[in-house]
Amino acid sequence: SNNSNLSDLLKLVSVPARLQILFLLEEKSHCVCDIEAHTKLSQSLISHHLSDLTKAGYIENDKEGKFVVYMLTDKGQGLIKSLKQINY
Repeated sequence: SNNSNLSDLLKLVSVPARLQILFLLEEKSHCVCDIEAHTKLSQSLISHHLSDLTKAGYIENDKEGKFVVYMLTDKGQGLIKSLKQINY
């Protein structure tokens, strides 16, 4: 149902670290090492959050040389727009 979807979404974005990652990726794509430098989170925690956000369809990744870079999907861009509207 829509209510449980919304509830899942709110649970997903209620974690400050995940929001931080989403807003970071809004500017440009980043590899895990970039995200680590910007957020001061551990690599294992970042990987866990990236995995959750990927499963939910808000981010995707791509190989650039030997690096894996993460970027927002269209769905992720839409989510950021919505979050900015309710951000007061």
